[in-house]
Amino acid sequence: MEVITAKSAGFCFGVARAVKMARELADSAAQPRMLGSVIHNRRVTAALEERGMRTLERPEEARQGDSVLLRAHGVGREVYRLLEERGAAVADATCPKVAHVQRLVEKAEEEGRQPVMIGDPTHPEVRGAAGWCRRLLVFSGPEEAARWFETAGAAGSAALTVVSQTTLRREVWESSLKIIKKECTNLKIFDTICDATHTRQSEAAQLASQVDAMVVVGDPRSANTTHLTEICRGYCGRVFQIENADELPLAALAGCGRVGLTAGASTPASIIKEVIKTMSEEKIQGESMENFEELVEQYTNTLNTGEKVTGVVTAITPTEVHVDLGCKQAGYIPVDQLTDDPSLKPEDVVKVGEEYELFVIRVNDVEGYATLSKKKVDAVKVWENIESACENKDIMEGVVTEENKGGVVVSVRGQRVFVPASQSGLPRDAAMTELVKQRVKLRITEVNRARRRVVGSIKAVQQEARAAAAAEVWSGIEVGKHYTGTVKSMTSYGVFVDIGGVDGMVHITDLSWSRIKHPNEVVSIGDTLEVYVISFDPEKKKISLGVKDRSTNPWQVFMDTYKVGDVASVRIVKLMTFGAFAEVVPGVDGLIHISQIADHRIEKPGDELNEGQVVEAKITAVDEEKQKISLSIRALLAPTPAPAGAEGEDEA
Repeated sequence: MEVITAKSAGFCFGVARAVKMARELADSAAQPRMLGSVIHNRRVTAALEERGMRTLERPEEARQGDSVLLRAHGVGREVYRLLEERGAAVADATCPKVAHVQRLVEKAEEEGRQPVMIGDPTHPEVRGAAGWCRRLLVFSGPEEAARWFETAGAAGSAALTVVSQTTLRREVWESSLKIIKKECTNLKIFDTICDATHTRQSEAAQLASQVDAMVVVGDPRSANTTHLTEICRGYCGRVFQIENADELPLAALAGCGRVGLTAGASTPASIIKEVIKTMSEEKIQGESMENFEELVEQYTNTLNTGEKVTGVVTAITPTEVHVDLGCKQAGYIPVDQLTDDPSLKPEDVVKVGEEYELFVIRVNDVEGYATLSKKKVDAVKVWENIESACENKDIMEGVVTEENKGGVVVSVRGQRVFVPASQSGLPRDAAMTELVKQRVKLRITEVNRARRRVVGSIKAVQQEARAAAAAEVWSGIEVGKHYTGTVKSMTSYGVFVDIGGVDGMVHITDLSWSRIKHPNEVVSIGDTLEVYVISFDPEKKKISLGVKDRSTNPWQVFMDTYKVGDVASVRIVKLMTFGAFAEVVPGVDGLIHISQIADHRIEKPGDELNEGQVVEAKITAVDEEKQKISLSIRALLAPTPAPAGAEGEDEA
């Protein structure tokens, strides 16, 4: 027979802590007492009684001078008062996970919310939690939750805070939450199922699906042992729950090739060893039994403030993150100790099931938990990374968080980096607020850890990027090549366009086929332009660019559209002493001689026309070779047009 033992069988850290406290109390106190069995295991209770420990059924039985141990399941607030009233000293062995549930229930009532617990209403842990509020709603499962909402009327609008019994089966928790979430909109949910319980149940399910029979060891009064048995029966047809080796059904196991073994959280290693020894003398596959005593010792080790530890995230709540540290203390990371970035949610910083290095801020041995910090460990790593980046001239990224005197502050992995205005990369007169909330790249130029001062430069990165881009442009530039550029500045004679690290000049005459007086008539600073290279000089670092579409010949457009004798709507673009030039199509102008502007004599074209004015004019002549056009307004006014030859000698 091959016996495979679940890795997490036996004592959890809460039980190990309670048993250790009970032993120490029995050996040191004059009148050691425990209020109920410290854990659900007869052998452990008997061993404590042999050491002089006596069991009290009710707190009223305590007497002056008694040292009373409160068991791992926890008790209500009233019990503490009664024991103090009787002059008894209290040794609180409440499991830290259970104590956390009690605090949540108490806080919910203080906030005016209705505390709700998913669990067995007869279980000592649930009864103890109920003692921390005036009224605790307890649902044993989804059916009971659904019935309550059906009969509670306006329960959907109630403010509920939902917790779970620490030994609850996860499927019961999740199915109950599904009902509650559907019916109630004002919820606070805290997953308080013990990490060790969940791990033990998951391992039991996996093991049960791989063996011929499953043995579950534990006291029949133990809730987590009962739940283990229920879970195993869902995966294996032959499951036996026993309290000790004497109850082993050896005959029923005789024909099994592989037998799985797990144990409840209240089962000591000695019982598990006896069961295995009885089942088989062969080498045990899986976790060695010799390690169980080491496991108990591991769970009773003590953490120290200031230590760096490694833990696995087991749950994430709105206020804190739960961490399994593999020792007697439960680990909690308050949300304000996760990160310095206020925009991040806890789920963005850590993930359930992942391992992290953490810093111990505070250890509370009385309540059995440790307060941890992730951001302190991250801060140390960030300093190391920043110092390395400064030394190696690496580029780092961050978000500009504020404008500061003389510059801006950039948050780089939670570390404040000051960037002087001269290194911001903005023009001298630009407002620093333009950078706030922007993600930027920068180079670290100064680090002083003693003064906690870090200085960086955005400009340095921009200059390097621009230099690299410019080198790429010059290496591949050629006449006629097209680029997508951005208008950076403007003059009366043209605009400068950045084509990727290099500025090129677009002359006003190359901006448009139409006649314009200033570039701002067709472009603005910041506009994106499709340009092409007209010429370039690598030595002088000058590039001449054009925007006109050379594939479209305006003269050909005119020739395809008009002929002599046609009437066109033209725009007056320039007034001269001898006449007016008018745009017929973009890029093609015609001359209206002064004699052809009106049907009477005028002194100057401005007497009748204004620049920008649109008028009707007749095409009277076209010189295809010289690409000149004669126009006449008078021809449309006089009964008989003037001969074309009379005006030809004045054509431009």
